Amino acid sequence: MDDGITIYHNPRCSNSRAVLALLQERHLAPRIVEYLTTPLDRDHLQALVTATGVPLRELLRSKEALYQELDLGNPAGTEDQLLDAVLLHPVLLNRPIVVTPQGALLCRPPERVLELLPPA
Repeated sequence: MDDGITIYHNPRCSNSRAVLALLQERHLAPRIVEYLTTPLDRDHLQALVTATGVPLRELLRSKEALYQELDLGNPAGTEDQLLDAVLLHPVLLNRPIVVTPQGALLCRPPERVLELLPPA
């Protein structure tokens, strides 16, 4: 059972592991999407961005070397160009992003996931 929770997860990321641990400590079994090994398609990525309620630019890893190489910080870049970049290079998407029936958030710091959970 996945409790209606999905985590877009990178097991090599300490923040992502911490969010997963917080969920598991609450006996929640999220659906885990390792988006680096199973990249999202355009529609799924766009839906995820829309669910968070923030522009894609705010979900990107701006400290990633590829971000600089592709000049993704340039404000002239369009949302479509950013989507194309993430589709080609999923590492650009920050993590973890968690989706629950209460909403969707980039959970950095990890404790942000608690905003998406019902009171204990």
